[in-house]
Amino acid sequence: MPENVESATTDQQSRELPGRIAIPPIKGEMVHLRPAMIEDLDRMDVIEAYLGASNITGKDSGAERSAVHAWVRRSVAWSKGESSSESGVGDPESRRTIAWSIVTESDHDGDGAVDAASSNNVIGMIFLIDIDGWARSARIQVVLGKDYRGRGYSRDVMPRVMTYGFAPEPAGLGMHRIWVAVPEQNTRSVSVYQSLGFVPSGRSRDALWNAADNRYQDLIIMDTLADEFDPIRSLDAFGMHVIEDNPGVKEALSAREHSLAIRINADKSDAKDGDKAQAEHSAVEENRTASSPRSAWSSPSAEKTVRTQPSRGGSEGGKQPSVERKSVNGDADVENNWPYGSNERKTSKEAWWRTLGRGRKRDTEGK
Repeated sequence: MPENVESATTDQQSRELPGRIAIPPIKGEMVHLRPAMIEDLDRMDVIEAYLGASNITGKDSGAERSAVHAWVRRSVAWSKGESSSESGVGDPESRRTIAWSIVTESDHDGDGAVDAASSNNVIGMIFLIDIDGWARSARIQVVLGKDYRGRGYSRDVMPRVMTYGFAPEPAGLGMHRIWVAVPEQNTRSVSVYQSLGFVPSGRSRDALWNAADNRYQDLIIMDTLADEFDPIRSLDAFGMHVIEDNPGVKEALSAREHSLAIRINADKSDAKDGDKAQAEHSAVEENRTASSPRSAWSSPSAEKTVRTQPSRGGSEGGKQPSVERKSVNGDADVENNWPYGSNERKTSKEAWWRTLGRGRKRDTEGK
């Protein structure tokens, strides 16, 4: 076999998804995720997960329910190693889906009862849909019961699922791109996705029907890439912590430390170049002043302007920025390039999402 053909074949094989997958459980601060089961589909009905679907995903409730049923069955089939034909779910492009049930064992709304007791503590599901091994791309979607929306659960689970999705195999799926599709009227979800690092990448005009306003609406496509997504910042922005034994987290830590090291070295290089450029500039001006004593360069004010001119990468007066610094977003300094050391864990006891759901009336939520 020619070398180039063999190389192409090897590359193609490396991009194939496994025939069977072990779906890992994932821990969150508010909830935890376990592989979704067929039995959980009835529980989604109990929590009224499809109520108001047209405002959230742009689908009618029946279509949303059918999609969730198909996603869960595809996920279960993949975990059993069944092919598309064996599972009874047609999949001509062999794109797979992973479904997790979002489970709580706490009383987050402060009503004195464990949340979602009637549904075996299931409050919703989160999916990686249409996992494309060739393009290394997947779509993410969260479906929550009507009483559990707007309380920060998506912000707790989405970064953790995305970390697993981006993590290299075998720790994760090794995806290059994760994307979402959201109706233009769902501005709350757009805001959440932006806080997680998604950026708008396209718009499908009049792709959805807005039943509430009796008009068509656009579908906004947003995505983020493996080298753009920062699971630490996306959690830190909402007062949540990294859970280091979750799948893919160790790999994310290693990749981020490597990225920070590259950035710090680049800053040092810029600082050295700035010093060199400032020294050369000063030498040129000294020679110029000596040869032209009556020129503008010899005036005290002009001389002051020259000497206080910021150098490349520097601040006023030619001072270079210190490379030993911490940024406001959790980027660390040279000595400690990780925001969550053993002695500096942030407390999230007063985080906004811990009290967000309290005092809400469940009979009006989601209406």
